[in-house]
Amino acid sequence: MAAPGNAEQTQLQDMEEDEAGVEEREMESDEEEGMGVENSDDEEDESSEDEKENEAEIQRLEEQLSINAFDYNCHVDLIKLLKHEGELFRLRKARQKMSELFPLTEEIWLDWLKDEIRLTEEDANREKVYELFERAVKDYICPEIWLEYAQYSIGGMGSPGGIDKVRSIFERAVTAVGLHMTKGQTLWEAYREFENALLSTLQPPPGRIPSHEEQELLNNQLERIHTLFRRQLAVPLMEMETTYAEYEEWSENGVPETVVHQYKKALQQMQKCKSYEEALLVAEPPKLAEYQAYIEFELKEGDPPRIQITFERALAENCLVPDMWTKYTTYLDRQLKIKDLVLSTHERAVRNCPWTMSLWKSYLLALERHGSDHHTVSDVFEKALNAGFIQATDYVEIWQAYLDYLRRRVDFSKESSKELEELRAAFSRSLDYMKQDVEERFGESGDPSCVIMQIWARIEARHCKNMQKARELWDSIMTKGNAKYANMWLEYYNLERAYGDTAHCRKALHRAVQCSSDYPEHACEVLLTFERVEGTLEDWDTAVQKTETRLNRVNEQRAKVEAHVRQEEERVEQRRKAKADKKSQKKVQKGRAGEKRKAGRDDDQDEWNKDSAPKRQRAGGDNSATDEFMETETELLGRNAPPGYKPGGGTKKPQQEAGLPPRNQNDEKPELRDDTSSVFISNLAYTMEEPEAKLKALFETCGPIKQIRPVFSNKGSFKGYCYLQFESLVSVSEALKLDRREVEGRPMFVSPCVDKSKNPDFKVFKYNTSLEKHKIFISGLPFSITKEQLEEMCKNHGSVREVRLVTYRSGKPKGLAYVEFADEAQASQAVLKLDGMDVEGCKISVAISNPPRRSMMDKPGSSRPAADMMSRQVYGARGKGRTQLSLLPRSLHRQTAPVGKVENGTAAERATASTAPNAAGESRSLSNADFAKMLLNK
Repeated sequence: MAAPGNAEQTQLQDMEEDEAGVEEREMESDEEEGMGVENSDDEEDESSEDEKENEAEIQRLEEQLSINAFDYNCHVDLIKLLKHEGELFRLRKARQKMSELFPLTEEIWLDWLKDEIRLTEEDANREKVYELFERAVKDYICPEIWLEYAQYSIGGMGSPGGIDKVRSIFERAVTAVGLHMTKGQTLWEAYREFENALLSTLQPPPGRIPSHEEQELLNNQLERIHTLFRRQLAVPLMEMETTYAEYEEWSENGVPETVVHQYKKALQQMQKCKSYEEALLVAEPPKLAEYQAYIEFELKEGDPPRIQITFERALAENCLVPDMWTKYTTYLDRQLKIKDLVLSTHERAVRNCPWTMSLWKSYLLALERHGSDHHTVSDVFEKALNAGFIQATDYVEIWQAYLDYLRRRVDFSKESSKELEELRAAFSRSLDYMKQDVEERFGESGDPSCVIMQIWARIEARHCKNMQKARELWDSIMTKGNAKYANMWLEYYNLERAYGDTAHCRKALHRAVQCSSDYPEHACEVLLTFERVEGTLEDWDTAVQKTETRLNRVNEQRAKVEAHVRQEEERVEQRRKAKADKKSQKKVQKGRAGEKRKAGRDDDQDEWNKDSAPKRQRAGGDNSATDEFMETETELLGRNAPPGYKPGGGTKKPQQEAGLPPRNQNDEKPELRDDTSSVFISNLAYTMEEPEAKLKALFETCGPIKQIRPVFSNKGSFKGYCYLQFESLVSVSEALKLDRREVEGRPMFVSPCVDKSKNPDFKVFKYNTSLEKHKIFISGLPFSITKEQLEEMCKNHGSVREVRLVTYRSGKPKGLAYVEFADEAQASQAVLKLDGMDVEGCKISVAISNPPRRSMMDKPGSSRPAADMMSRQVYGARGKGRTQLSLLPRSLHRQTAPVGKVENGTAAERATASTAPNAAGESRSLSNADFAKMLLNK
């Protein structure tokens, strides 16, 4: 034990050390405070600068949305910035505005709901959150949102009717997503946990016997939990074996036999679906192919609830795929036919893919099918007009769908009604809309055949018995460039035949014979048949005379066209022969010059033996013959014969020994033959240096290469294509996978080495010639723009997959480009935002890619009607130059000139006066303006 004195001394030392430590800590804290003042000032400056930058960015995004409210990415960026800045009022407003225009994703909804839940503490404001949840569950079927909704409702169970409200939400949740194979189990378990919590409140304390009423409540609650277990075990879910084991442990009397039977049946169904679920787990988003296979499986099984939940799961990840929505809505329309479900799904479809006309059209039909009021149908139609369709023809179809709906509302037994007046007003408005809005936007009429006007004329004739209005409408149709088509006149004739009189039928047929330029023979035949049935002898003579005159004139015109075509073909053949003769003469001259050079060589060169001689002389025989052969085969002077070459009739040519196509002596192009071990490589850059080495490095990964032969011109420049032979046939399939690989800025084409004249199936255009909704076509670009600049300009409107600048063969840009986006929605948005934009002083035009179909019928010598050949073949294969004048007779030009548009409903004769002779066979005199139009049109 220490002495008292020592103890006091030790205590004093401890106190002194404590005081010293306190002083030292105070000094350190003072220093830290001084430094903290400086640091806080710097942090405040930085934070203020960040706030200013963020506020400027917020204002920029708000301004951009005021210009284009349908910029989805701009909405997302604005919400993120406002949340970061803590602008709660503006954040709520931004989310509200976005939800009115677009269906929100699961992540955006959960973020919004959690923010509102944190801000809502009073019970009076809980109803607003409930309303927000109701909006959220309508956009997509999401288990997480339903689970959050049910858990939030548990917080209000203390209010009157709170428990019933929680149960109601849980029941709706398990009905909506309880069949979800992977996420449904979580919702079922949450429901059972809630009921178990209620069960614990009904359990009597230990030792006390419950009353009759308490026992009844307890039994009812136990039965609810039993029912939940049974319902869940009847549903095929992943890990349902765990639920069954839990039920066995929980149930005091064991699992009933009926439950075991239902469980085994559900387990078998789960095993069938397990492979599809596993495929979804390992697949990369958006998993479209996997979902389509899953849907096809469920459709074969035929269980409507499971089909519905599978569609909903697929659409949650592929909400911008119109075909998926179309397939889902079609199934609901034809199979389930539940009004609320069908109409809500149609509404979600057009909100997700508003640019797809077919979805709006099926929505209008569904509304009519389920008896929706007229005001609702009209509102949906007006929204469809403002949706921004991709093609002009889409507007024609949506108008037709709406006009059909209005026509079905009319009671034509009444002479006049409100519905009939509304139908006529809608027809008139549709014509104005197609002329003003559609033609201004697309630069073309979406209804060149005037289908809407034809329908209107038929309705007036058939249902309203108003032939005068029908004739006015059909006269207007003919003035819009349709008078040259025989089928349009015959449609009018059939209308008059059914609802008009004989005089107007005869007049229509006479005008058809006079004006039609595509199939006048058919119009003549119908006229003669009509007069056989209806006409007098005088009518018959008139018809015969008119048809003979018309057909003779047509035959004369066709003969002239055919003569011009033959002359042009002869000229082409003569030029080809002259070119071949000139080429052969040059080869002979070069061969003679080579012989002279060989004759002047030193005698020492003749004494070289085979071991010391160059390769071109080691083959034996006359060297001049070798050189001449190589000149005709490769068209390159100085090219040595390959090893093993032996001239003679029975010896293979070097290209044949290598398995490559031989050269044709009279043509620049190679004479192809089938070779399964070779490939043909084309569309290469003409400026490529050392093509053989570069292609070898590119294709040697496919397999051992036997030989590469690039093709050069007489001047020694690379012609952009070559032949490549592998040692093994297996390498060819690997080489074909490199087709369209970009090499020095151009897509390289790799195709089988096949004689296309003997295998016409290989004559296919390399690029797609159908409508490509995910790709846009840009014209009017400045020639100086680069691929990187164009990609930077387009990536603000979506995910850009590929950018291709169109160039001439020389590599000079054409001012055209194709840009491929990830999906159709992004391409549509890009068209809306980029069309008409000014790029380096050039106004560009943007449209959905729809390449023209290249037809072999346009080539000289092809078989096509003579009337169709006049526009191109009369001037040869290349067409007529802009500055050249036509040498055809003037009357022939008037037959083929396009009919101009006539404003204000002018008669059809005015539109066709310059394109066809009159009834007397005379042509009217042409003004200076007519001559100018003829020259400009050519």
